[in-house]
Amino acid sequence: MPRTARIKSETGIYHIIMRGINKQEIFFVQKDKQKFLELVLRFKEISQFELYGYCLMDNHIHLLLKEITEPLSVAVKRISGGYVYWFNEQYDRCGHLFQERYKSEPVEDDAYFLTVLRYIHQNPVKAGMVENIADYRWSSFKEYIGNPIISDTEFALKMFSGDREKAVELFHDFSCKINDDRCLEFEAKVKVSDDEIRAKLARNNIHNSEELLLLDKEELGKLIKALRLVDGVTLRQLSRVTGISKSVLGRL
Repeated sequence: MPRTARIKSETGIYHIIMRGINKQEIFFVQKDKQKFLELVLRFKEISQFELYGYCLMDNHIHLLLKEITEPLSVAVKRISGGYVYWFNEQYDRCGHLFQERYKSEPVEDDAYFLTVLRYIHQNPVKAGMVENIADYRWSSFKEYIGNPIISDTEFALKMFSGDREKAVELFHDFSCKINDDRCLEFEAKVKVSDDEIRAKLARNNIHNSEELLLLDKEELGKLIKALRLVDGVTLRQLSRVTGISKSVLGRL
């Protein structure tokens, strides 16, 4: 079946989501996220896009950007390709990391632009990772409230006020407001409980961490791979249930 053509944005602004293949985690530790941001900054200078917002979750990424000189697809390919190359070297793996085709939606007016930006920044809160958006390290929210490093913050802040101090205050209040925003997303998330994972392990005659560690590397690798392919299972969850670190699980 041919792919559906992407909808062209008249403003050049797009909300983009990149997700790990089979919903797997694409960031194992904090340095992975730091590396991704370093690559975004590097390719931002090369591709000359404007970056208005981002949020790095464990298994997906939100970007809000405006294409300037290079097409969106080229800029995204630079970023994803650079990160996959580094990630595979770092964790001694090969093959794809991201779902083959990123998702994008055009952002055509100021009202929806601010909705998308708030949606992106509230992702960690709605996922239960933090209570307040200011507590999450890996989003552009902190650049709006403090000093911008990667993000082009003036475009959004000027929608609130020409006075930066006042604009930051209004932006903060807007961003933290409880809402029912609906923006681009992948299909509804499937959640798997820890007990369901333990039950799957039990069906393979594994009833505790000690029995799991008695498996040879090949058997353990096959079992972990099978669990990671189950919809809704995350690397963090497997680490919690099995007692094996995420970095080790990622290499199996």
